[in-house]
Amino acid sequence: MLAELNDPQATNSKIADTETVVSKPSSDQIATGLKVALNILDKWQSKEEQKQAILGMSRSTYYKCKANPKSARLSQDQVERISYILNIHQALRIVFSNPENVYGFMTMVNHNPYFEGQTPLALIATGRFGTLYEVFKRIDAMRGGHC
Repeated sequence: MLAELNDPQATNSKIADTETVVSKPSSDQIATGLKVALNILDKWQSKEEQKQAILGMSRSTYYKCKANPKSARLSQDQVERISYILNIHQALRIVFSNPENVYGFMTMVNHNPYFEGQTPLALIATGRFGTLYEVFKRIDAMRGGHC
């Protein structure tokens, strides 16, 4: 064991064995995710400016990607934002059985801590990535996820 610790190749081999490899999504997966996220944002009654902020896109990029999702060249940040939108939607579908709540929750005034009388949509529409994460975390906790 001590010899392995002193041998950089053995140590690197051990580290490599324990690392998780996360593959990047394909352009088809990104295009599909973007289309679904835009559909969810529509059902949440998001305005175009809110969608741009939530997705972290400039106006021109947003309209270009909306018109042709397959041509989208998104940053890692934007892909992660899409992922959070999809995961928020999934959590809401687990928590609520009726579509009115699944899609309406994001526009309901919430008086719980963190929301402080604001709607989840208003919070994520600030465009701050951390806020999107915090809203996801709290919605995920409603379904029994870890907070």
